[in-house]
Amino acid sequence: MSKYEPLWKYLKENNKENYKLSYEEIKNILGFDIDHSFLTYKKEAKEYRYEVGKISMKEKTVIFNKI
Repeated sequence: MSKYEPLWKYLKENNKENYKLSYEEIKNILGFDIDHSFLTYKKEAKEYRYEVGKISMKEKTVIFNKI
C-alpha cells in the first residue's frame, strides 16, 4: 500500500471531474505534507482513474483530472 493511497481513494470516492487541492487540503487527507516523493507516486493515481495535472509551487496547489 502506497503512502498516498488515502489521497487516491479520496479522489475516487468523491468522483469529481477535476480537483484543485491545496497542499494544506492534501495534508489534511493524508496526515502529512507532500514532498518530492509525490512526483514518483503520482502515477498511481491512474489506477484510480485520475491523473495529476499541474503542480503549482507558487499557489501551493495540485490539479487532478479524471481520465
